[in-house]
Amino acid sequence: MEKKNIDWASIGFGYMPTDKRYVSLYKDGAWDQGALVDDPNIVLNECACVLQYAQTCFEGLKAYTTEDGRTVCFRPDLNAERMYDTAKRLEMPPFPKDRFVEAVKQVIKANEAWVPPYGSGATLYLRPYMFGSNAVIGVKPADEYQFRILTTPVGPYFKGGVKPITLCVSDFDRAAPHGTGHIKAGLNYAMSLHPIVEAHKAGFDENMYLDAATRTKVEETGGANFLFVTKDNKVVTPKSNSILPSITRRSLMVVAKEYLGLEVEEREVYFDEVKDFAECGLCGTAAVISPVGKIVDHGKEICFPSGMTEMGPTISKLRDTLTGIQMGKIEGPEGWIVEI
Repeated sequence: MEKKNIDWASIGFGYMPTDKRYVSLYKDGAWDQGALVDDPNIVLNECACVLQYAQTCFEGLKAYTTEDGRTVCFRPDLNAERMYDTAKRLEMPPFPKDRFVEAVKQVIKANEAWVPPYGSGATLYLRPYMFGSNAVIGVKPADEYQFRILTTPVGPYFKGGVKPITLCVSDFDRAAPHGTGHIKAGLNYAMSLHPIVEAHKAGFDENMYLDAATRTKVEETGGANFLFVTKDNKVVTPKSNSILPSITRRSLMVVAKEYLGLEVEEREVYFDEVKDFAECGLCGTAAVISPVGKIVDHGKEICFPSGMTEMGPTISKLRDTLTGIQMGKIEGPEGWIVEI
């Protein structure tokens, strides 16, 4: 497959339309068979449920070119499962998991020329999403829906290399204890926009959100899970019913235990103990792991021993191992890598 003539090394993390996108419509109680289409534009009624009541959800995953030239994607079955659970919580008709994975394969295959070459630092980002499409004026779920997958080539999330970032403890709450923090709904991200703009204005890269009930426990940032490393090299991630179950975080915990032989623990993490950790990172699809160098709590600084110049040693090994699996340099667990 001949690749598109793009300067892959210089593209940023933004939207660039590709040749095809996948669309399936839900009407009269059933999903249609779905198809690949050319048009990137969507026409909606002015009273569409998604525009009035934000009935929408999304996923994110990537396709890669491996060292030996294969096109692959990473654990799409988990994205299918998470979107299924999200749809149920939002009273949307879940898109069948097997059809989700098949649609991912179809849209990658149709846009294979847009999958960046190995070693370029770029990948093809996939955004599956679903929304209520018919006109709704009373507060209720829609009757008709669209499931779509768009693709766009993206460069590395961090241009110029991965450098430790600085967080601030937010005065805003990300999610209520019995709310929607555990699903990937658009509304969760809408409410995070003001806090992240405020954080950037104050010179910080991201927010650290604490639990809304007691404001004593670490939850996550606006778009990534936390991962901590203790001074005796144990990998710890926060546990909460209002944290989004990150596929990258779950994969890193397997890598830590099975590949690096580290002890791993998923538990409640109190903010008071953060100062005692040796390393801190944020994990998600876009950057895999972003190292954290410093957390500022209303003027009080927590500085991690790994510092502000480079990624800590354990987080670095975790990142290198997982990206090695994704790029085909390291043999991954069965089912993790799906070849197109």
